[in-house]
Amino acid sequence: MTNTDLLTRADVLRHGRTPFVLATVVHAERPTSAKPGDSALVLPDGTVEGFVGGTCAETTVQLQGLRVLETGESLLLRITPTAGTETEGPREAGEGLLTVANPCLSGGTLDIFLEANLPPALAYVYGHAPIARALLDIGRALGLDTRPASPGQPLPPDLDVVVIATHGRDEETVLTEAARAGIPYIGLVASPKRGAAVLAGLDLTEEQGAHVHTPAGLDIGARTPGEIALSVYAEIIALRPETARTVRPGAGSAVPQAVTEAVDPVCGMTVAITPATLSLDRAGSRVYFCGPGCQHAFADDPSRYAHD
Repeated sequence: MTNTDLLTRADVLRHGRTPFVLATVVHAERPTSAKPGDSALVLPDGTVEGFVGGTCAETTVQLQGLRVLETGESLLLRITPTAGTETEGPREAGEGLLTVANPCLSGGTLDIFLEANLPPALAYVYGHAPIARALLDIGRALGLDTRPASPGQPLPPDLDVVVIATHGRDEETVLTEAARAGIPYIGLVASPKRGAAVLAGLDLTEEQGAHVHTPAGLDIGARTPGEIALSVYAEIIALRPETARTVRPGAGSAVPQAVTEAVDPVCGMTVAITPATLSLDRAGSRVYFCGPGCQHAFADDPSRYAHD
């Protein structure tokens, strides 16, 4: 896969709202099979597309890439046969830098930048009046993936925000569906009196109803459609720690999952457990490996790698 193909693939993933990590080799000390500019994508299921080095380097990039998908924070990864040397010590304390010892490397060192590419928050706006149009425009200006929606439209599993500005049309149906789906933020644009009446008439549990905010938005004295839309997004931002996205039922493999790890008994490397991770059954338990070399060594003499 050429870098052009890789970037085209990355665009497809972005448009499909699939999170991924772009791993790019920025520095290489021989002997290494990778060179600066080589790159790969790490997908939520652990798939690595592209080239950033041999099996051992790729295994480390896979694990750290999955961790980056969990945190959403990019980092510079240094993979070296030995960690903690004099030259590495001062850099180890730097923010955004992680040094990992990889005993399988042939002797060289790789610096690889792992860039998190997470889809922006997805917001559905219901309605066609000026307030709804302002919600769409301002949401896009803030960097959200803001889309017009209609009642009855399926709610995707990674939906973060629902704002209803239909002025009384189909409000109950949309509110009920969104609350039962566990959408983190649900806003109803209405007066305090009408909003309270609508909320009281919904067949929701107390926990489900807690996600519904009406009147939507902070009280900033908003009057115009643009000001009302601004107040809604101000409330969404203020509540961001409470409405952080969680994995809801049916989210599928496109949503980053918790990383499950194991230690290769041969080389001591920590590896991510994915459907493609090499493994063997040993005494009723599964043993995982960084690559075929360690797997073959273990298969030839398992007792050599037994640990008390």
